Amino acid sequence: MGEEKFKMFFAELETYEQSGVSIRLNNYRASPLQIVTAHMVREDQSYMRDYVWDEKGHVKELSFHNIQNS
Repeated sequence: MGEEKFKMFFAELETYEQSGVSIRLNNYRASPLQIVTAHMVREDQSYMRDYVWDEKGHVKELSFHNIQNS
């Protein structure tokens, strides 16, 4: 991921956070900066997104789960 993509990713996560969406990394609350930093420093790791929706179809939680690559 290049620098511009990280900036766009951070902006996307900030929008979610400002909308009241809970953001988590491996089941712990995390800030947009913590999520982007984790993506930047990963070596042999990937993260899977998991969206949790409310009863009206709006995202209420966004989780990132570490996936080990073998």
